[in-house]
Amino acid sequence: MKQGWEIKKLGEVCEVITKGTTPTSLGFKFTDGGVNFIKVESLTESGQIIPNKVAYISEECHESLKRSQLKVNDILFSIAGALGRIGIVNKEIVPANTNQALAIVRLAKNSGISVSFLAKYFISNIISEEIEKLKGGAAQQNLSLGQLNNLSIPFPSLPEQQRIVAILDEAFATIAKAKANAQQNLKNAKELFESYLQGVFENGNWETKTLGEIGNPKMCKRILKHQTNTTGEIPFYKIGTFGKTPDAFISKEIYDEYRTKYSFPKKGDILISASGTIGRRVRYDGEPAFFQDSNIVWIDNNEKQVLNDYLYVFYEFCDWQPSKGATISRLYNSNLTSIKIVFPKTLEEQKTILKKINAVSAETKKLEAIYQQKINDLEELKKSVLQKAFSGELKTATAVAI
Repeated sequence: MKQGWEIKKLGEVCEVITKGTTPTSLGFKFTDGGVNFIKVESLTESGQIIPNKVAYISEECHESLKRSQLKVNDILFSIAGALGRIGIVNKEIVPANTNQALAIVRLAKNSGISVSFLAKYFISNIISEEIEKLKGGAAQQNLSLGQLNNLSIPFPSLPEQQRIVAILDEAFATIAKAKANAQQNLKNAKELFESYLQGVFENGNWETKTLGEIGNPKMCKRILKHQTNTTGEIPFYKIGTFGKTPDAFISKEIYDEYRTKYSFPKKGDILISASGTIGRRVRYDGEPAFFQDSNIVWIDNNEKQVLNDYLYVFYEFCDWQPSKGATISRLYNSNLTSIKIVFPKTLEEQKTILKKINAVSAETKKLEAIYQQKINDLEELKKSVLQKAFSGELKTATAVAI
């Protein structure tokens, strides 16, 4: 901390540090419109309140929650879940209220500290480290109002605060512009590859068949909950966790029984999620494992008219056309058999196309990695700028190297 700066506790400079209440605990329901009700998910990581992500309560409920009625320039600080996320209440958002996951930090009128300065300090690594100290290493993701009151706040003069805020605003604008450019470049790289693949699969001189003509749709047999355990010999996966941490385990006896009696994928088969996020796919590597019952399907591609590697690429752009039930949509055998696939007539042609696709994919991934690293570097730069600013080391925004 810069010499000459004071250190105060947050509670010393605030008129109010409180939190809200869930309306349902008082017998009220959320409404389709009315008074804005701010939740943690209403806040961005950069400290903005997202208007279309607020909930609503009635005027009657708002009046009952007097303690947590928000005022302009209140700072919301998340004390549960995503700790330390903030938002500044502006005149467009009031009248508004909030729940117990967000603390309301209202500076005293003659506190000598600006809302903008405090808000930027709240998103710095310094405050993150302070939070960790207050938690004392506890895994529980929440802070008490008492702990919030005890946060240490740097206290330079008001003109110095204003100078720091001005520097940070200019630096953040520069970083935001660079980040937006990198994000657009990342998006362009992905879209270019998708466009290339789309063009590949629109080749009019290739064979066109349905997946039902290529092979037979299969699905895993359901494993009942009482047949799984937290430990065991054979890992049990959902499609989203395959190759990572198993969701559960089954015994080798059950595994052998099911492999003998029911359909089971072969090494190289492409497994497809049939419900939830439909169309997610993974290659089965042949290792002993079991999968999430009938939510995973595959095409038993016995005649090998189409390479599984080709199917894997094609599936990413497949229009799965699931059946829509009362509560969920899912793929059934009838959905799979009717899907049309275009492919080169010979396996050699398919291999040639795959080589070209893989080459373009590799170059695209290199570009994506470059742009993603740029985005990550900019995030780290923002943290570094904040660290320097609240250590009294940042002189001007031009010192920020993009």
